[in-house]
Amino acid sequence: MNQNIIPISTLFIGLNGFIAFVLSYIAATERVRTRIWHGESKEDVTMQPDPLDNPSAWAAIVESWTKKFLPHEANDDGILQRKVRAHGNFAEYVPLGLLLIIALELMHSPTRLVWLLGSTFTVARIAHAYGLIKTYGPSVGRASGFFLTWFVYVVGASACVYYGLKAM
Repeated sequence: MNQNIIPISTLFIGLNGFIAFVLSYIAATERVRTRIWHGESKEDVTMQPDPLDNPSAWAAIVESWTKKFLPHEANDDGILQRKVRAHGNFAEYVPLGLLLIIALELMHSPTRLVWLLGSTFTVARIAHAYGLIKTYGPSVGRASGFFLTWFVYVVGASACVYYGLKAM
């Protein structure tokens, strides 16, 4: 029988995997909605040809479906940048945060510490993404998200150093 030696970390890896998927989906659908295929604004792509001016059969089919399900809205281009940044920021911070949690669980640190860091980290990344997507500039979600992420980084790194030295 296969027994998971890191059940708490596995749970948080799975939860953060779903968050990564949702943020990726949000950024991709905004690209389709705004028809900005590369970059983060119309200015980023003015010199590139529009793939929908003379689409291939496949592109025409995809375009007809996306127009049906994701109608084009004349939004500010900044929303795409915020959604892309939320996904990118998540991808930048989550790997190390999860590695800290996995290492602590493998080192048999107190279970409550692993739960505290995993829960705090997951809530922090959701709050940060929400705050970044919904508001340009400072927001409560964004600030609480990065401060809680830093908390996990500092406490998790400190605990890893402590348990690493203790095990030597």
